[in-house]
Amino acid sequence: MDLDSNNHSVFSLYYHLVLVVKYRRNVIDDTVSDYAKEKFASLSEKYNIKLVEWNHDIDHVHILFKAQPNTELSKFINAYKSASSRLIKKDFPHVRKKLWKEMFWSRSFCLLTTGGSPIEIVKKYIENQGEK
Repeated sequence: MDLDSNNHSVFSLYYHLVLVVKYRRNVIDDTVSDYAKEKFASLSEKYNIKLVEWNHDIDHVHILFKAQPNTELSKFINAYKSASSRLIKKDFPHVRKKLWKEMFWSRSFCLLTTGGSPIEIVKKYIENQGEK
């Protein structure tokens, strides 16, 4: 297992984030996705987040990233959504026409932890600790 570390911790924290376009409008093409990905990568450095994988559909994106234990995930996600929303609507006028107000992303998001072992395996491992 490949583990990360900092001064006082050893960890492996992977997250799967799904962001949906407001009203599920079909506005994400390869160009918009690449632009949003670039903004994610640049902002993530300030939050000790590393982009691992990115893909999109016409109305949502899937993002796999690594973080550190002290990363404020909700703060980062909200900062990313605000900044990218403003910049996408500014730099892609055709997107602005399909949406109204200033929001590009839906207010909600899906954030899942991911790891090397299924939850049931981890539960069994913990249950069996201390047994001889």
